[in-house]
Amino acid sequence: MDRVVAHYLVETPRDPADAAASLAGEQSSGTFVAVPGETAELKQRFAARVEEITGLETVDSPSLPGHRGEGSLQRARVSVSWSTENFGHNLPTLVSTVQGNLYELAQFSGLKLLDLDFPDDFAAAFRGPAFGIDGCRELTGVHGRPLIGTIMKPSIGMSPAQTAELAGTLAAAGIDFIKDDELMANPPHSPFDERVDAVMQVLDEHAQRSGKRVMYAFNVSDELDAMQRHYDKVVASGGCCAMISLNSVGLAGAKKICDRGELAIHGHRNGWGMLNRHPLLGIEFPAYQKLWRLAGVDQLHVNGIANKFWEDDDSVVRSIGSCLAAEPLGRPLLPVVSSGQWGGQAPETFRRTGTVDLLYMAGGGIMAHPEGPAAGVRSLQTWWQAAVEGLDFDAATARYPELLASVEKFA
Repeated sequence: MDRVVAHYLVETPRDPADAAASLAGEQSSGTFVAVPGETAELKQRFAARVEEITGLETVDSPSLPGHRGEGSLQRARVSVSWSTENFGHNLPTLVSTVQGNLYELAQFSGLKLLDLDFPDDFAAAFRGPAFGIDGCRELTGVHGRPLIGTIMKPSIGMSPAQTAELAGTLAAAGIDFIKDDELMANPPHSPFDERVDAVMQVLDEHAQRSGKRVMYAFNVSDELDAMQRHYDKVVASGGCCAMISLNSVGLAGAKKICDRGELAIHGHRNGWGMLNRHPLLGIEFPAYQKLWRLAGVDQLHVNGIANKFWEDDDSVVRSIGSCLAAEPLGRPLLPVVSSGQWGGQAPETFRRTGTVDLLYMAGGGIMAHPEGPAAGVRSLQTWWQAAVEGLDFDAATARYPELLASVEKFA
């Protein structure tokens, strides 16, 4: 029988094997007591199975409150599997199975979902990204280097006309990708339809003059019917990308939009820290990105090197690698590098990852360039050229002295 395997980091005052058995029972056929109808045959077919336990360190203080037990606490890696028959090809129910009530179990003083392994036949039931890396490159005409992108700043407050004017300036400077901020959706001061009309007119005119099509990710995040209307508007206006705040609309909402397959989907993970920041609570990025990959997202945020948030560089590098891994579906996601980025992080980003399959996003790093947004775009392009040439930070500024303006502003 095909089985999905979930890998956890746990902390418990009990024997890890007993705690893992409680986890498996809670999330399949079991409850806290045997019940009528829970036959041996049923349990054999539907019960979760503890596949592996690897003991780790012992600690004296619990990571989370509310556990039941005394004395030291044992940490362990635990792998548990479920028959795919338990949930079928239903992503919300899959999440309820592999996460669900687990975080509330008193047997644990810490629990984090690390990764998920899917059988090929199970994953094949989902189309996954309609565009992915190759499709986004085709839509933008960018090959052999990262897509250079930015976020409309200020985040809120600009009218549709002001937004379009700035989009035109960025397009003329050679930007590849522009997106609405996650805070900008369909507010009274910038109605969605008016913003799409204004921006697309400017970008269409630029494409006719230059032959270059800029990808603009309009934020369609809303209630489901409104998201559908917003999506229709982007398609009818000749756009090629929509942005979704994934944690706000949820798997079912995102998948409904992704399933339409006419637009590349830019997945913003705002709210990620709520799910991941505690080392023994929530979900790690490998499991997270696989769920959104099955849902059909094409681009996914990963933070960036020396970012403005709490996440360290090693974690960012692992997240980039996770997006670029082939499985599931053999359709990698385009990692979106962002969060306090400017060109000066490009050499270290390339050194650590060795890839140009990135959407490299800079908001303030472009908009606040001392010589203006157009110079900000050119600066990022030059920084990445230097990075791919194998130059470190100092060598890049020596070869390309025009980069010193960004160094004086952002370093």
